[in-house]
Amino acid sequence: MARSNDAVAALVQEYADLLTVTGGEQFKSRVYEKAARAVAGHPGDLAAADADGLRQIPGVGASIAEKIAEYLHTGRIAAVDTLRSRVPGGVLELMRIPTLGPKRAAQLHEELGVVSIDELRDAIVAGKLSGHRGFGARTAENILHGIEVLERSHGRVLLSVATAAAEEIVAALRGVPGCLRCTWAGSLRRFRETVGDVDVLVAAADGGPLMDAFTRLPMVADVLAKGPTKSSVRLRNDLQVDLRVVPLASWGAALQYFTGSKPHNVRVREIAVRAGFKLSEYGLFRVEDGSLVASQTEEEVYGRLGLQWVPPPLREDRGEVEAARDSSLPALVTEADIRGDLHTHTDLTDGVAPLADMVAAARRRGYEYYAVTDHAKDMPMQRMTDEKVLAQRRAVRELAATGGPVLLHGSELNIGPDGELDWPDEFLAGFDLCVASVHSHFAQPAGELTRRLVRACENPYVTVLGHPSTRLIGKRPPLDADFDAVFAAAARTGTVLEINSFPDRLDLPDELILRAKRHGVRFAIDTDAHATVHLDHLRYGIGTAQRGWLTADDVVNTWPLDRLRACIAAKRTVAAGRR
Repeated sequence: MARSNDAVAALVQEYADLLTVTGGEQFKSRVYEKAARAVAGHPGDLAAADADGLRQIPGVGASIAEKIAEYLHTGRIAAVDTLRSRVPGGVLELMRIPTLGPKRAAQLHEELGVVSIDELRDAIVAGKLSGHRGFGARTAENILHGIEVLERSHGRVLLSVATAAAEEIVAALRGVPGCLRCTWAGSLRRFRETVGDVDVLVAAADGGPLMDAFTRLPMVADVLAKGPTKSSVRLRNDLQVDLRVVPLASWGAALQYFTGSKPHNVRVREIAVRAGFKLSEYGLFRVEDGSLVASQTEEEVYGRLGLQWVPPPLREDRGEVEAARDSSLPALVTEADIRGDLHTHTDLTDGVAPLADMVAAARRRGYEYYAVTDHAKDMPMQRMTDEKVLAQRRAVRELAATGGPVLLHGSELNIGPDGELDWPDEFLAGFDLCVASVHSHFAQPAGELTRRLVRACENPYVTVLGHPSTRLIGKRPPLDADFDAVFAAAARTGTVLEINSFPDRLDLPDELILRAKRHGVRFAIDTDAHATVHLDHLRYGIGTAQRGWLTADDVVNTWPLDRLRACIAAKRTVAAGRR
């Protein structure tokens, strides 16, 4: 919402998909896909760019620049509208299903005559996919799961989308006269991976001016309700936002009340009741005489109940109340603890920024070290070769000599169907570190997927297991693997598990982080950045790690470089000895 880039990127990607459905040239479709990635990763706001500036974006030629300019001036792209009109509405609906690409959506429409998601589900249940080319039993199962994912995510948005909206709203309301405090609460403050609606909290003596300003924001599509202390709106992206105004004296109690999950708040209120108190959004009161005990800060409210202040990401009733009572809550990892990023890409493969720009962005963040890990050669679409990666290594060494963070040259290896990697050990030994990830064959049986990941952990040159579950939130389910066996292998071999900060990944998710930590593994919070702006996604990975109760010592890229290098060397020695 704050930038035009995301909306433009979505339209350009839709145009690429529509070209595929309507039989356009695959080369042209790939050009638009690449342009969509470049636009999304462009550091500046497209709304401020002129025609020449648009053409300076990698992958954006004259024709694409014209379409972007058309959207910025009119809010639409005629070429997209034209292609939409050529595609049956049923195909457009089917294309919303995760795991079902545009080609297969068109095939199902043509061969089965289905025009809705419900009709497709009925056809699958009736066995009508059997015998159709490319639609075996496993594929049908995956489509059904994709439909379930789509239905579960209805009305929910990614954490990053909700954060962008909340930041814009809070910034606007803080400028309204009479606003004393303003922030967001709810699941967004708890860093849930998806958000159903955003809760914004304001402290003010008079809510009227704030309600007027809130309901008149340019991003508001509809006003659902408006009152003196609470208003609700629907934004242009369909996200609902609720604004509540409380007295400044009640700020802490209200923030506690509107942040915690329902189970967490029930547990805290039970403690209050047993102690003879009543807890509400206005404060903690004695039942016997109604006197106010605490309300101004969250710390005060929790403290009067005999509890440590509970960090918002932990407020899910997963043992945090007991730990707060025992004063044993962990000191959670923070963004300030991170010394470097161990998984990033450049335009040598599928990134959109050159090496020098990515390193400059890392320097601006004050990193002590920074790893460049472009894709390896077993993904043909990346067109990586031995010669290219060795040339990049020389470039990295030359750039490192100019100052800034210590540069580590690595690679994101592809874990093949049998657990094999892109290069032999003697070649892998030349990298400072390697990330290994699954990028294909997601539907293998559980045993094969488990063995595949375990084999990667057993390779001495795999430092980090990248986005281990491979899930894409709302689009692709996690691998059907025995993750406890994978975590045990990672702990045994000294393999680091990644928490990928990309908003549609957040992988490992918090539930798996909690399980993995019990096995004694270490983690890396990486951005998987494909553009300089992606380095800012780190905060989402930090929030996910906090939800998994991780401390700085659990996360290897909070460590000094010498300790990190010792960890990499130890993995190579231990794993090599086991082979």
